[in-house]
Amino acid sequence: MHAIAHYQQIIQEYFTNLSLQQEPINLYKPIQYILSIGGKRMRPVLTLMATEVFNTDCKKALPAAVAVEMFHNFSLVHDDIMDDAPLRRGNKTVHEKWDVNTAILSGDAMLILAYQYFEGYEPAIFRDLAKLFSKTALEVCEGQQWDVDFESRHDVTLPEYIKMIGNKTAVLVGASMKMGGIVAQTTPENCDLIYDFGFNLGLAFQLQDDYLDAFGDPETFGKQVGGDIIENKKTYLYLKALQHCNAYQKERLLQWFAVQPEDTAEKVADVKDLFKATGADTATKAAIADYTQRAFATLEKLDIDPDKKLMLEQFGQVLMQRKV
Repeated sequence: MHAIAHYQQIIQEYFTNLSLQQEPINLYKPIQYILSIGGKRMRPVLTLMATEVFNTDCKKALPAAVAVEMFHNFSLVHDDIMDDAPLRRGNKTVHEKWDVNTAILSGDAMLILAYQYFEGYEPAIFRDLAKLFSKTALEVCEGQQWDVDFESRHDVTLPEYIKMIGNKTAVLVGASMKMGGIVAQTTPENCDLIYDFGFNLGLAFQLQDDYLDAFGDPETFGKQVGGDIIENKKTYLYLKALQHCNAYQKERLLQWFAVQPEDTAEKVADVKDLFKATGADTATKAAIADYTQRAFATLEKLDIDPDKKLMLEQFGQVLMQRKV
């Protein structure tokens, strides 16, 4: 098993050399664009890493890893349209750089391209990968719809929110790791355990994203800080703040999340103050740590070498200390 940088280099080289020069240019150029502006590439790295955890050359999993990253970016293109987001990874979003219709079509094409990457695997592996991928893709759509629904609801609960981010984010992280296990042809038990590790890490990752959206550094975060607040998203921070605020704080919070002011700076600043005053920021950090520890506890049950468990744990620690 290699250092994380090794897997990152393999993924980076693949996408650096990827050329999508087909016609029509306005279908494929946005795909090339979104794939070229980087990102953490966490999911494909996990696919490669999981393959070597189970004693198989990671390059055998490269097509599956690329499929995961292609699907992830497809979901981001459509997510940015729905959120009317101006920035992604510090660059213009696809619908801002081109237009909404182009972004929808390019996103659709990315979903189809993702499936095509499985076609080189032998039938049994292809079947298991495609089955997992289809299940995961549908779950991501369900999570996205819940996210949309929550914007107009005033009775969202914390368990509902965890379920939503589980589908929207964590299932793809879990599936990324399980695909590595499928390519390595490890036991079904190991496949399920590595999925659970990824799923819990994915929950922690999304909660960290929620936290950084409010309290991240605009210079390093790569997205519009305060975007969730502006869009009235019922995040973990918001729901925790509602749980622990007094009557006056609750009134202020509900008022802010019922309006879309022209000048959003005051809204973002005041809501962030409320998150701090109610302890929602601290509670969110505690939840991030809890789900990270759940992921690490799953590692103990995996039938792999101790040094490999340590490397997976170190990856999780690095991920939870990120600033972007």
